[in-house]
Parts: sequence; structure tokens; C-alpha cells
Amino acid sequence: MISRLLRLILVAIVVVATQPSSHAMAQAIGQGSAQLIADQTKAMQDLTAKTDGLEKKISDPDEDDAGLVDIRLQLEDISRAALNSALAFRSRLNDINDRVEVLGPPPAQGQQEPAIVANERAALTAEKAEINAVVASAQNLSIRISGLVDNIAIKRSELFRSVLTKRYELTDVLSPQGFSDAHDQFTGLYKAVASWLTFAFKFKFQAILAATLMALALAAVLLIGGRRLFGRIFEPNPSVEDPSYLSRLSVAFWSTLLPTAALGAFLASAVFFFNYYNVLRGDIGTFLNALLAVIAVVFCVNRLTNAALEPRLPNWRLIPVATGPARWLVRLTTAMAVVLGINYFLSVVNEKMGSPLSLTIARGFVATIIVGVILILMGLLRPFRTADGAWRPWPAWLRFIAIGLGLFTIAAALLGYIGLALFVSSQVVVTGTILVTAYIGFLSARAIGEEGGFADTSVGRWLSANSSYEDTALDQLGLVASIAINLMIVLVFLPLILLMWGFQPGDIEAWAYKLATGVTIGSVTISVLGILTGIVVFVIGYFLTRWFQGWLDGSVMARGKVDTGVRNSIRLAVGYAGVALAALIGISAAGIDLSNLALVAGALSLGIGFGLQNVVSNFVSGLILLAERPFKVGDWIVAGDISGTVKKISVRATEIETFQRQSVILPNSNLINNAVGNWTHRNKLGRVDIRVGVAYGSDVKRVHTLLLDIARAHPMVLKNPEPFVLFANFGTAALEFEIRVFVADVMNGSIVQNDIRFAIFDIFEDEHIEIPSTPRAVVETTKHESWPIDDDKIEAEFAERERLEAEAAAERERLAKMKRRGRKPDPG
Repeated sequence: MISRLLRLILVAIVVVATQPSSHAMAQAIGQGSAQLIADQTKAMQDLTAKTDGLEKKISDPDEDDAGLVDIRLQLEDISRAALNSALAFRSRLNDINDRVEVLGPPPAQGQQEPAIVANERAALTAEKAEINAVVASAQNLSIRISGLVDNIAIKRSELFRSVLTKRYELTDVLSPQGFSDAHDQFTGLYKAVASWLTFAFKFKFQAILAATLMALALAAVLLIGGRRLFGRIFEPNPSVEDPSYLSRLSVAFWSTLLPTAALGAFLASAVFFFNYYNVLRGDIGTFLNALLAVIAVVFCVNRLTNAALEPRLPNWRLIPVATGPARWLVRLTTAMAVVLGINYFLSVVNEKMGSPLSLTIARGFVATIIVGVILILMGLLRPFRTADGAWRPWPAWLRFIAIGLGLFTIAAALLGYIGLALFVSSQVVVTGTILVTAYIGFLSARAIGEEGGFADTSVGRWLSANSSYEDTALDQLGLVASIAINLMIVLVFLPLILLMWGFQPGDIEAWAYKLATGVTIGSVTISVLGILTGIVVFVIGYFLTRWFQGWLDGSVMARGKVDTGVRNSIRLAVGYAGVALAALIGISAAGIDLSNLALVAGALSLGIGFGLQNVVSNFVSGLILLAERPFKVGDWIVAGDISGTVKKISVRATEIETFQRQSVILPNSNLINNAVGNWTHRNKLGRVDIRVGVAYGSDVKRVHTLLLDIARAHPMVLKNPEPFVLFANFGTAALEFEIRVFVADVMNGSIVQNDIRFAIFDIFEDEHIEIPSTPRAVVETTKHESWPIDDDKIEAEFAERERLEAEAAAERERLAKMKRRGRKPDPG
């Protein structure tokens, strides 16, 4: 109780002492907070009103799929705005909580606190309650929007299923009324286009001419520049009789992608310039956009089939079919694309001009029947020719799929499921084209990424001929090109496939936004954009560190004549510090909370305790070596059995190059814990010793004088300290002398020793002074008779040897008999 009272008195004294300034500050903060609360409350009211309006649109039965996607995007924007409104109070809530903690807990019942403290506590509590109300409304609105987004997803699924499963009556498809409606539709389209052309050429002729010329100029630049830059890539070379599989894949892929992209750029620029000059009116612009889209799709399909089948150049053909069937396959595939393109264009016209339902059904029925017939014809085609001239059909699985899809499309159209038949037909043509192109691209990327694959391409051959790239560098470039091609295929073709399968651009935009801003998996949020940002920041920091290292070493320390070892230590320290700093900044830029790495640090500590002691020991030893510098780069050191020059000191190991040019990687802990000799620690001055022995009986004083003269005469021997000759010992075989000389660079000691030994040998030979050596074993060799051999002499020697052996045997026999009789042998 007493401590509580003392604390309240102290708080009151502090508050009273600082009342003028704190009161003014509190008023300013309170006014700012009140304005923030008012602004965010007004913003929440506006967001709620927008949500109410969008909820009514969702309930509208006439809302189509694209409209629902647009509503969902608006709701997601509102949800993000609501969350931002709630986050606007974060700093103020932290200030309020800190201030309340300073004031302490409220007094117990029956106790009082100073009026100033009580008033401030009440104001803070009221302000916090208002902020919590705004935050709660933002959270409620976000929850409500999540429910609306789920309802939109359900409604879109129902719309998609209704389109595919809706059945139409075909009684009026081929009736006279249907032909009459088609005639009226065509007449209306003709009048609309004719009236627009009359108006455009009469009042907008110059604008049309300028827009057309600029689009044509852009098309010419793309075509001419593309052929000059990529002509070898997307044009097959007729002179090559047996192109590689990689070359055929690359030509097929790029000859489809690049011309299609160029045509698309031309068509898009034409529409842009027409709109820029206000040439197009609403309905004509819609018709033109649909027509240009059809042209682009038909062109892409035709280019792909020509690239894969190549009717003109059989040796560049990806699929080994005969030439005649290849032409028919190109024609049938292009015809199928044209039929579906015309159907799409007419559907846009029907929708814009409000055509009757019977005309829409008739258009879809005719298109699906034609596509089904074409699929059956393609399945029945016999494209392969055997060696004996017989025609062979497609593989069974492919033939059955084509015929099955054709029969299914025709059956669905005849039964009245026009939407399902159109969906299947369009997927066969457009999605099939996209998938085949993407598959060829993946195969090309894989072939380029293989060892030696990039060097076989035209670009690789050009780089090999016009640059200094080796095969290893070209393989690495091939890997980079392979990854880039794969990423391009995913980024280009995946959205196209999603669009063809009923998804709207808004869906792709929403998914891309979620992928870029963060995907939550459990308690972990992965942001692709954040990860890429972190990688870019780290790479920039890494290269800045390397540049700073080079500038510091070459421009600052080199001009300051700093010692090489000091320069190496500073350069390494700056490099490690820069890379570590770049890594920390990159991790923060990636959105990773460094406090979340506490678990990793704990696991690392546990690993250090169990299995990483040597790694940490070497790391710490490396830091000690860099800071203490017992040796530096360029020093001649002796560590155990290893002797050589220090080439590099890193935080884990030190590289030593022996005098046999062998690189030895020695852990730093060995250099810290064991004795290390450094011949060039403070300077390169060193002493060289040469031992020599002379025979007993030599004039030792004369020998001493001669040796001293030899040492003094060498140009590398220092005069100070002067040379010295020591009469070292009375050896067992010689009188032992030792020459001790000092050289400025101990690294030249071997040269000095070599020169002095030669000089000793020459002078001792002139002075007849013997250098004794230990006795050596003498090996007797048998001297063979020279050719020709004397046969008589050999026979005489052989007879003499036999006589001697017989006499020896007789003597042994005589001695044995005498021994048996007990008589002593006769010495004679």
C-alpha cells in the first residue's frame, strides 16, 4: 500500500512538473489522432457503400462471367483498402499502450489516483475504444468481402456448367426463317461497314492513311530486323541434308513464335493508331478487334503446322510423315482454324447486333459439324509409307482420339449441346496449338541445356567463332538460355491456356498479384516478388562489395604502399563484411523477418555443439590469423612437414604452395594450435649454412681462409652481417667446416648455396685439398670371354674340372674309410 502511494505521488510530481509542455503535446497528438479517426471512419463508410453496390450487382441474373470477375477485382481492392485503414492506427495504438504502461494499472476499488493521471487514463481509454471500433469495422468488411468472393466463384461455376450443359432445340436451325435471319444479319453488317468506310474515307482519310503507314512501317521494321537478327534461327536451311534434332526443334519453335509475335505487334499497333486518330467507332472497333484476333490465331496455327510438318523440306520435318499427307494435314488444320475463327467473329457480330437465338444456334451447329468432320478425316489419314510402298495409318491411340473427338463433337451438336460442342472444338484447335508449341519449346530448351547442345546452335557457333568463349562457358550460357526459354514459355503460354479454358484476364491478374505479394502456407508467407527483390538487392550489394574491394586495394592501398599482407587482410575483411551486409539487406528486402531465424540459429548452435566444432574452430582461427597476422600472403612458412609460400588466407583454410608447385590446403586451426616457422615474418633477411669436410692432414688454416674468401666473393652475400666460417667438428672421416652467410632475400638461399658449393669444389681441386667420403662397397664383375670362343680351350678346362672333382671325391672316400676304422687321417 505504501509503495503504491509513493508511486502515485511520484507520477503526479512528474506530470505536474512537465504539465505545460506535455499538455500542449498531448493536445497536438489528440487532435491528430481525432483527425485520423475521422478520416478512416469516413473511408470505411465509403468502402461499405461500394461493397453494398457491388453486392447488388452480384445478385443480377444478367451478369456474365467477365462482369463477375470485374466485381471480384473491385471487392479485393476494397478489402485491401480496409486493411490499410486498420493498419493506419498501428503506431498510435503502440503509443497508447506504452503510455498506459507508464501510468501503471488502474487503482483498486476504494483507492484514488491524482486527477491528472485519471483524466489522461480516461482519454487514452476512450481514444483506444474509438480506434478499435474502426479496426473492427475494417475486419468485418474484409470478412464480408471474402464471403462475396466465394459467392462469385460459385456463381461463375454455375454459369460455366450452364453454358456446357444447356441443350437447344434444332428445329429452327435449317428452317427458312434461319436463312432469312442470316441474310438480314449479313445485310446489317454490310451496311454498318459500308457506312463507316464512307464516313472514314470522306472525313478521316488522312488519319487512316497515317495510321496504316505507321503500322506498315512498324511491321516492316519487325520483319526486316527480325530476319536479319534471327534469320538463321527460324528459317530452315535447304542446303543442310541432315539437320540435327535440336536444329529442327529450334526452327519449328522460333518459326512459329517470332512471326506470330511480329504479326500480333503489327495488328495491335494498327488498332492503337486507329484509336489514336479516332478512326474507329464503337461497333466497328469491336468487329475489327475480333477479326484481327482471328487472323492472328489462324496465322499461328498455319505457321505451327508448316513448321512441324514442313511440306517443302522433308529433311526438316519433325514428324516423319510423307509429303502428300503432310500437305493435307496442313490444309485440314488450317481449315479447322478458319472455321472456328469465322464462328468466333460471327458470334461477336451477333452479340453486337442483337441477332436472334436461332441464328446463334445455327452458326455454332454448322461450325461444330465441320470441325468434327475434319477431325475424323485427320484420324482416317494414312500419313506413313513403308519401304515396300504401303501406306500405314496413325498409331492406334492417336487415331482413336482424333476420331473419338470428331464423333463426340458431331454427336453433341446433333443432340443440341451446341455450347459443349463449341468448347471442345475450340480447345482442340487453339489449346492444341498452344500445347504443341509449348511442348516444342520445352524440348528445344532441354536440348539447348544439354552438354554441348548450345554450341551446336547457330548462336553458339557464332559466339565460338567471334568470341573467346570456351566449351565450358558455352555450356553455361546454354543452361542460362534453357532456363530463360522455359520461363518465357510458362509466362506466355500458361495465361493463354487459362484464357482458353474459360478464365478471365481478371483471374490471371488476381493470381499474379497474390503470387507477387505473398502466398500463405500455414504460418509462412512466400512472396515471389519479395524473393526476386531480395535476390536483386543481394546481387547489387555483392557487386558493389567487389567493386569497393578492387577500388580500395588498387587505388587507395596500392598508392599508399601498404604491405601486401595487410592489403590482403583488409580486402578479405571488407569482402566478408560486405557480403554479410548484402545478405542481411537482401533477406530484409525479401520480407523475411530476421527474428524468425532464431530457430535456425538455435539449430546451428546445436549442430556446432555436436558436429561442427572443427568448422567453427577453423573459422575463428581464420579470423585470428587475419587480425593477428603471424604470417601473410607471400611469406615462406614451415608447418610440420609442409614448407612453402602462402598464397591465400581465408576464414576456413590457408593455401600454401610448396616449392614443387603443389597447392596444400591447410586448416587454420592447425596453424593456430601448432608451431609454425616463418622465414619472412618481419623481413626477408636470412642466414644460409653450407657444410663441407676436408681430409685429415689438410692445412685447416688455409681451408678456413679459402672458404671465407669464397663466401665474401659471392655478390648476394651481405657484407653486414659479414660472412663467418666455423671449424665445426673433428669428424670420424673428415674435418668439418660450416660457412654461415646472410642474404637479403632468404628465398634466394638455394641459389647462394649452389654457387658456393661449385666454387668450393673448383678451388679445392686447384689447391689439391681432398674432400673425403665414406668407403663404398666394391662389386666384382665377371669378365666374359670375347667372341669368337676357343672350343679346344673350353674342352680342356672342362676335362681339368672333372679330374679335380674326381680327385676330391676319392679323397673324401679315403677319409671316410679311415674314420670308420678309427684311425686318424693322414695330414698328407
